Amino acid sequence: MIRLISRGRFTQDYTKGLIAAPEDREPAVRKLVESTGGKFINFYFTTGEYDFVLIAEANDAETLIAAFLAAGAAGTITDVNTSRAWTAAEFKAVAEKASKAVKAYRAPGKA
Repeated sequence: MIRLISRGRFTQDYTKGLIAAPEDREPAVRKLVESTGGKFINFYFTTGEYDFVLIAEANDAETLIAAFLAAGAAGTITDVNTSRAWTAAEFKAVAEKASKAVKAYRAPGKA
């Protein structure tokens, strides 16, 4: 499974709904992620450029994108940005592959 960190913004419809009927949104987010086959890790409300951060795992990025499409279709989120995250051990394996690949790479203009 890959780990994905997603950030996004709430629409005016989201904030109106939450203010009209305050609720803990974590169960709804968990249900959405799990409905597409993903594994919910954590969900945070944030300040600054984004209104929320979601950490989830899935077999592929498309799994989580499907969840965001569903929420976006409801008109409640926008400007979603998703990044893949690696543990230190996972990234060490990436660096080891790069260490081998560097021998095969020739920079432009170098003979």
